[in-house]
Amino acid sequence: MRKLTSGILAAVMAFAGMEVAASAPAEAATEAQYVALGDSYASGVGAAPYDAASGSCLRSPNSYPKLWAASHPKYALKDVTCSGATIADVRNNQLSALSSTTNLITITLGGNDAQFAPVVTACLTESDSYCATATLWMSYYATHQMVTELASLYTDIKARAPRALVLVLGYPRVLASSGSCGAIDLSPAKRTSMNGLADALAEGTEAAATSASVYFIDMRDQFTGHEACGTDAWINGVDLAHQTEIFHPNAAGYQKGYAAKLSRTWG
Repeated sequence: MRKLTSGILAAVMAFAGMEVAASAPAEAATEAQYVALGDSYASGVGAAPYDAASGSCLRSPNSYPKLWAASHPKYALKDVTCSGATIADVRNNQLSALSSTTNLITITLGGNDAQFAPVVTACLTESDSYCATATLWMSYYATHQMVTELASLYTDIKARAPRALVLVLGYPRVLASSGSCGAIDLSPAKRTSMNGLADALAEGTEAAATSASVYFIDMRDQFTGHEACGTDAWINGVDLAHQTEIFHPNAAGYQKGYAAKLSRTWG
């Protein structure tokens, strides 16, 4: 992970025009503009309730953008995240939220392009070998084609918001090595395959961030010991009554996982 040092932070703040002289009154400080982009891991799927006004985008008050913004009142949040969003969806439907006055951008994206939901379904319902094949195909995509597609998107984001700091938050490994997953359990082989895809997504996203010169925040270490099906899970297991939330962070995952890591990285 490209950790933001205090020197870099100061430089970015100055570049973004957000430094305020020590003698200036607090009320004179300019409100900073924060735009949240991305998919279900950014919108807060898995940590209901959801804002009815967000419709099928399923934005939750427990999402990491909402939690972080609530603890940083200087930032005015514009949340355009949406469950199910792909790279094309973000480019076509979310980038319009950016402008030359945007100061901070967060984004989690790529899982839907790597067919996260179909792969999960395959691993839950098909054989170990079928799951392995599905995750291997999507892992190859994540470390090859997705890198180019994400890097191009990040470049477009920077062009639309040239003053903004862009923070790319990755995905955690999903599954603990043991423990019950709920309604449908997963073999050790399937857990290894699915975590392999999570690693590929993280590696591909980091490579894209490096290529586009934006900051990548690796979430795998933050969730270690808190994966789905474990004893202190921050990720939902298999609940057939809430299929959309399967293997998405729960409220603790967004608070103790994503929002906490974001706060350690940026404020």
